[in-house]
Amino acid sequence: MDKLLNDLGGIVLNALPTSMIVLILAIFVKQFYLKPLESVLAERHKLTEGARLAAEQGLHAADSKIAAYDAALDKARREIFAEQTEFLRNLHAEQTERTKTAKATSDSTLAAVRESVATEAAQAREGLAARSDQLAAEIADSVLVRRMRKVS
Repeated sequence: MDKLLNDLGGIVLNALPTSMIVLILAIFVKQFYLKPLESVLAERHKLTEGARLAAEQGLHAADSKIAAYDAALDKARREIFAEQTEFLRNLHAEQTERTKTAKATSDSTLAAVRESVATEAAQAREGLAARSDQLAAEIADSVLVRRMRKVS
């Protein structure tokens, strides 16, 4: 057992410089390689997270602007529709009024024409009645003159 402990002590004593070199190398790697690498990775993560948050905020801002534009567009459409409806209502009222005026004018003109035609018809009847008496007398005279010629 003594030999075993003595051999083990020799191994440890021989391994001591190597383990010291490995420990110094580990401290050196940690100080000069891993710490800067971790800080660079942390900074990169921070910048990436910041860019992602900025992109999300930009998307939210764009969504809110789109919603505002859509609301404004809907409002403008409703206003145009209301103006169009009012214009058409006014146009219809104006056309109705023009139609009533034209109908009243045509009715009065028609009544005047009917009265004129009735007056002319009455005058024509009177003229025809007078003319028919005259024509009847002429026809009777003509027939009588022919009979008289035939008889004479």
